[in-house]
Formats: sequence, structure tokens, C-alpha cells
Amino acid sequence: MSRVPIVEIKNLIKIFKDCDEPAVNDISFTIYKNDVFGLLGPNGAGKTTTISMLCGLFAPSNGKIIIDGLDLSENITTIKQIIGVVPQDIALYPTLTAKENLEFYGSMYGLSGNDLKEKISMWLEKLGLTKATDKRIETFSGGMKRRVNLIASILHQPKILFLDEPTVGVDVQSRNVIIEHLKELNAQGTTIIYTSHHLEEAEHFCTDIAIIDYGKILSQGSPKDLIANTPNSSNLEDVFLNLTKRKLRD
Repeated sequence: MSRVPIVEIKNLIKIFKDCDEPAVNDISFTIYKNDVFGLLGPNGAGKTTTISMLCGLFAPSNGKIIIDGLDLSENITTIKQIIGVVPQDIALYPTLTAKENLEFYGSMYGLSGNDLKEKISMWLEKLGLTKATDKRIETFSGGMKRRVNLIASILHQPKILFLDEPTVGVDVQSRNVIIEHLKELNAQGTTIIYTSHHLEEAEHFCTDIAIIDYGKILSQGSPKDLIANTPNSSNLEDVFLNLTKRKLRD
């Protein structure tokens, strides 16, 4: 069975004002339906910039983005209805409760009434947050905030889910719960595009990985193929260090 493209990136470039080098430098790759696609790289490699362009948060300097067969530059309103975005920074209102935040975000995707109420209740239960439904976000731990942040992006059952460091700064239990439910979403048909610094997590979670540095794609393939095809590599961390080298990044 042939794989069906859902995201196609062609010669994508992003140059920020007053910067000497492009943040994203002529990259091209294809993501297929039902993939868990990992975009991995050191700090400042171009991961978040790439994700931001794919989500329509800002326009590329050059190149083309096709999402679910539609040119993003011409169909941004339609595309935003089929994607979910989990940003690296918590995008919740701290003085509102978990339920109030989710009602707000659900309404932005056209959900309302019992449908929205049932979805909120279901996801809060799935992610172990039922007892915190009516508590304000500012009282939550980091792991709890991450879980609510995730729910806010999936209430409308997106075709494509973008996650920028979804498990950064959380405890092992929260990270495990988040990854397990992302696997469940993927099994139900959601394509996942994900950045992370947790290389062991990415090795076991992703079906396909692209490693980016200095705005360029260095290598792409399944975790197994990347490990097999990169000399002196027995795991994804070895691959990562061999490709991006060991120089410290700020």
C-alpha cells in the first residue's frame, strides 16, 4: 500500500530581519498520513521556526508548504481547522480553571454544548485531571499544565497535530501519560509532527525522523535506518551527536 503525503515542504527558507544566516535554509521533506514525524536538532537549529511556518504563525521567506493537498499560503483559514498546535510555551490563561480554558479553546474550533462538555470531561479523565477540573491553572504543576495544554489542541480531533517540546520540564509520570495518549491519537488517524530533546523518547515514539542543524536537514529516515546508516551509532543519541557534533549550543 502506497503512503499518502499529508505535509509537503519544498525549498523552505526563513530569513529574519537583521540576521546574517537563514533560520531555515532551503529544506524539503514529505510527511505521510499516520506518521509520527520527529524534527530533532540542537538549540537554534530551526525546529521551532519550521513548526511555526507549518502552523501558519508566520510566512516563509521562500518555498512552498502543502498541507492535506492545500497550499498553506492560499488556504490558511481552512487548514487551521484541521490542525492542532501544542506550543513549547504554555498557552493557557492562568487565572481561569482547566474547564474554562478548555471551553474557550473548544469554542474557537466551533465546538459547543454537550459535544464540547463531553469531550472536555473525557479528556480530563483520560489524562488524570478530573479532580482539577474547577481549579485555576496557576495552581497546577508543570506536568498538569502540559496535559491541559495538550487537551486544548485536540478537542476538535485534528488531522495533524504539531507538538513543540510537549514533554519539556515535566515529571516522568506526566511524560509517560502524554506519550501514551499521543500514541492512541496516532492509532486513531492523527498524524503527529513533534520536536523534542528527549532522544530516547523520540527513538521509540517516532516512525520517521529528520535531524536539522543550522537550518538544514542533515539526515532523514526511520530511527532504525538512521542508526544503521550512521557510523559508530548504536542509538538515536549517537546518531544525533555524530551528525550535529558535540559543540555546545546556547
